[in-house]
Amino acid sequence: MTEEFFSRRGILKSLGVGAAALLLPGCDRLGQSPTFQEIVLSTGERLSYRMQRLLGINPLAREYEPSEMSPVFRTNGNTMPRSPEYLRHLASSFAEWRLEVDGRVKQPKGFSLAELKAMPARSQITRHDCVEGWSAIGKWTGVPLGALLDAVELEPSARYIVFHCADDFRGTNYYESIDLVDAFHPQTILAYGMNDGELPVGHGAPLRLRVERQLGYKQAKFVMRVEAVESLEAIGRGKGGYWEDNTGYEWYAGI
Repeated sequence: MTEEFFSRRGILKSLGVGAAALLLPGCDRLGQSPTFQEIVLSTGERLSYRMQRLLGINPLAREYEPSEMSPVFRTNGNTMPRSPEYLRHLASSFAEWRLEVDGRVKQPKGFSLAELKAMPARSQITRHDCVEGWSAIGKWTGVPLGALLDAVELEPSARYIVFHCADDFRGTNYYESIDLVDAFHPQTILAYGMNDGELPVGHGAPLRLRVERQLGYKQAKFVMRVEAVESLEAIGRGKGGYWEDNTGYEWYAGI
């Protein structure tokens, strides 16, 4: 990993530790800040966000043994994008598909699926918790998101990472976002494999986000583009995700 990566992680770690001191005595002042309101949208969400940051930036979600994997891992949400572009890529087994990584970066780049698979990979067996009340344990293999962000070099103004997807709801393509602390978390990966096989279409092929300390709707499927942004204000209706904008779901869906 690059020296810049360790420097960024060091900064984030110090911010994570400092957040506890800032948030607890300074709640009133921070609560009136537009930036803080953008990040933390409700009382319950503030508590969840605060507790995660009090634990630091690197506590891992529990990982399980292969014997504990669920015999059935249901699909949820959209299971087959309708866009002609996606269907064309699917028909060619994603041979010409590219993940675009751009926005507030110094070197925007497109990555083929083969290039992503050639990068150092991480596998993890974790539990997926859905807001609807069900859960399942599965194995995910993919490239750490932090490695991709290092490759394109984030600009100092980057604050959030937005995922633009091929599937849509009523004509609006799915989108989600996380902050840099979660983007550089060691268990945050863009998965191209599931349960020691290729990622199935119903689970988001060719690439889906796994951010293991958050609820299932944050795990964006069919990821086509990763964008670094300074603010979430111009993303959808400004709350950072499709369900957050349209149903009032929390942006920071910590578990």
